[in-house]
Amino acid sequence: MAVGGTVLVLAGCAAPSPAPVGGERIDANPGRCGHGWRHPRPGTQTFTLHNTSGTATEVQLTDARTGAVLGEVEGLAPGAVRGLPVRLGAGTYVFVCLGDDTDPVTGPAVRVPGDPRRTRSGPAAVPVSVHDLIPPALEYQRWAGRSMTRLVAATDALRTAVRTGDRPAARSRWLTAHLAYARLGAAYGAFGDAGDALDRTGAGLPRGVRDPGFTGFHRVEHGLWHHERAPALRRAADRLARDVRALRAGWAHTRMDPADLGRRAHEILEDTLRAELTGRTDHGSGSSLATARAHLDATRAVLGPLRPLLRTRYPGLPALDRRLDRAARILDAHARHGQWTPLGRLDRAQRARVDAAVGDLTERLASVAALCDVRRTP
Repeated sequence: MAVGGTVLVLAGCAAPSPAPVGGERIDANPGRCGHGWRHPRPGTQTFTLHNTSGTATEVQLTDARTGAVLGEVEGLAPGAVRGLPVRLGAGTYVFVCLGDDTDPVTGPAVRVPGDPRRTRSGPAAVPVSVHDLIPPALEYQRWAGRSMTRLVAATDALRTAVRTGDRPAARSRWLTAHLAYARLGAAYGAFGDAGDALDRTGAGLPRGVRDPGFTGFHRVEHGLWHHERAPALRRAADRLARDVRALRAGWAHTRMDPADLGRRAHEILEDTLRAELTGRTDHGSGSSLATARAHLDATRAVLGPLRPLLRTRYPGLPALDRRLDRAARILDAHARHGQWTPLGRLDRAQRARVDAAVGDLTERLASVAALCDVRRTP
C-alpha cells in the first residue's frame, strides 16, 4: 500500500490530488478526528489530511444528515499527509476516521453556509453494506447456474461435431460454446481452478500450445484451426466437456462473496482490453471481437442485479447504459452472417474506435466498483 494513502473520489468528482495543495489542514488521528476545519465554505476545495497517530487510518468526508460519502483516503500511514479534493454545497459535514482494528470515530459536525438551492455538493453516495449486496449476489449466482446449463449443452454439441469429424460444424459450434462461456464474465480467475482449466492460453506454459497443461476452449480452438489430427482433437474436446460439467457441478456449491459483484462489473471489460483486444487469446479462430461482444453481455448480466443499488447512488447509470449500447453497435458492425472480422484486419481507425469504446466503459465501470465497495461506517 502506498505510504501516502490512496485517494478515492466518487463518480466523477475532481481528479484526486497526489499531494497537499493548501486548504484546511485536518487531523486524521482517530483521537482528534476532523479537528482543524475552521473556515467552512462552499465550492471546490482540497483538504490536507495529516495522520498524527501511530497507526494507519482511513478517512471519509460524509454528509452528516444522509451518511453519503463525498470522498475518502485509504491507508493513510502514520505521519503521512494527503490532499482530498471535494466540492461542497451548503449543508453539514463530518470527517470519519477508521483506524486499523478500532471502531470508527466521527469528528465534529461542521456546517457549510449558503443557499442549498444554489450551492451543490459533488458526487456522493451512501455506503453499501454486505447485506445490501447479498440479494444481488444470489440473483447473479442463480443466473450463472442457468447459463452454465446452457453452456454444457453447447459444449456437448461441440464435442459431438469433433467426434464425427465435421470440422466446419465443429468450428461453428466451438464459437457458440465459447461465447456462452464468455457471457459468464469469467475475468481474472472468477471461477477459480475450474475456470482456469477452461480458458487458459498457451502463454506461460513450458511447451506453449504443445504443453499437456494447455486445456480448455483455446486448446480446442488451436486444434480446429491448425488442422490437428482427429485423435488428439477428440481427446481435447472430451476434456473440455468434462471440465465444463465440473464447473457447473462446483458452482452449485459455491457461495460467491457479495463484495465481488461490483468489482466483477469492472474487471470483465478491463480483462477484455488486456486480453481480447490485444489478440493475446486468439488461437486461430479470429473471434476476439465476438468474445469482446459477449463480454458486454456479461457486463450487463452483472449490472442487472446491482441496478436497485446504483439507481440511487450513481447518476451516471443512464450514460453508462448508452455507452454500453454504443459499444455493442460498434462491435456488431464487424459481424456479417455469423462471421466476425479478425482483430488483425481492422484498420487503424476501426481499431481505435473499438478500443476507445471499451476503454471508456472500463473507466465508467470503475465508478461502479468504487460505489459497490463495502465500507466501514460509524
